[in-house]
Amino acid sequence: MIKRIKVKKLLQAENDKNQVLVKGWVRTKRASKGFSFLEVNDGSCLKNVQIVVDSTVSNYSEVEKLTTGSAVSVSGLLVESIGGGQKWEIKAESVEILHLAPDTFPLQKKRHTDEFLRTIAHLRPRTNKYGATFRIRSELSHAVHQFFREHNFYYIHTPILTGSDCEGAGELFRVTTFDLNNIPKSNNKIDYQNDFFGKEANLTVSGQLSAEMFALALGDVYTFGPTFRAENSNTARHAAEFWMIEPEMAFCDLTQNIALAESLLKYLIHHILDHCDEDIELFSSFVDKQLRSTLTAIMESEFIKITYAEAIEILSKTKNRFEFPVEFGKDLQSEHERYLTETLFQKPVVIYNYPKQIKPFYMRLNDDNQTVAAMDVLVPRIGEIIGGSQREERLHVLETRMIENYLSLEDYWWYLDSRRFGSVPHSGFGLGFERLMMLITGISNIRDVIPFPRTPKNIEF
Repeated sequence: MIKRIKVKKLLQAENDKNQVLVKGWVRTKRASKGFSFLEVNDGSCLKNVQIVVDSTVSNYSEVEKLTTGSAVSVSGLLVESIGGGQKWEIKAESVEILHLAPDTFPLQKKRHTDEFLRTIAHLRPRTNKYGATFRIRSELSHAVHQFFREHNFYYIHTPILTGSDCEGAGELFRVTTFDLNNIPKSNNKIDYQNDFFGKEANLTVSGQLSAEMFALALGDVYTFGPTFRAENSNTARHAAEFWMIEPEMAFCDLTQNIALAESLLKYLIHHILDHCDEDIELFSSFVDKQLRSTLTAIMESEFIKITYAEAIEILSKTKNRFEFPVEFGKDLQSEHERYLTETLFQKPVVIYNYPKQIKPFYMRLNDDNQTVAAMDVLVPRIGEIIGGSQREERLHVLETRMIENYLSLEDYWWYLDSRRFGSVPHSGFGLGFERLMMLITGISNIRDVIPFPRTPKNIEF
């Protein structure tokens, strides 16, 4: 019995005259007198394998009916290709038609817009661009785990369902088993005591709080999984469901935290350039001509480090006109971030020591009592890609910050315990996986780097 071989491996073969079995989908078919030429792709790589089928094949009349999108199983001989464009081709000895696709198959031999492909997200992985996108996403996921394993981190599975609001922003998806047509209330408020968990439950916006608990036991840990934000935003940079890489390190200050963030970003870019060259070349050719140079510059440069106050001063003095005003005490906007990374410094920029009023409660208060030990890593084209901080390890300071943010100390009793029993300085950050994908592929819309995007008014597929 001939073992199936992936197209990627087959195209790397060193010898011909081998008997091979390939299964995949027909990308194109062209006919000549007594011959049919099939371009077949199985998703393992960007390239197709050409299959030559002549009239001696027993079901040749059926092969002639093959359409784009049809699924086939082909066995035959690997031979040197007479035509140009490929080293090898398969001289078919048998062709089994697994499924004949109708002529209405929406992916034809032409370029489709991203907007159209979002309407058929279940089929878009069969296109060159999206096949490459999700092969890179797979390899990038592997590289994340490899990096942390090499740095002796432990992988922690943190809850998706939570009673906590890590960011304190309240943009949470509620989770309930109540009949929405008959929600029990007490004093005009929802009575969660009769709900599944006996209290209000949400989808998590971050695994950080849980990861902190394990960092204060195991040392260095990370979590990598889906998070959710009920923010009614339809921008190209926001989604309701997205993945986050979140390391937490005990005995680690802000400087060490920044160093790890820089190291991780460079490692992941280097890994993809090494392992996904063919797919990256597609994006360099058709999506962003400057992609390779941008990624190489990030990988090889020393990141600029400036305080928030310094960033505000720089932006205030520039002659560049911004849509959003620059003002101390306000978050930087994407246009400000891109000016710093693309126009002024032309490399990644780390901004640290933000005003406490614009950052979450758990970030360590600096000695000036006005700023916190927070940091953001900004990169060209994307803006903010990493956000992190040194966490507040002092119990009394943390309690004060929580009260200032109107958070219940009772609800977070377990989090406060971590500062009550053996508290130590510790730090961490969150790296948005989809924004990382946008950086690495040059794709400008977050909807196109995640298999089935969840955005306002969109939960198809």
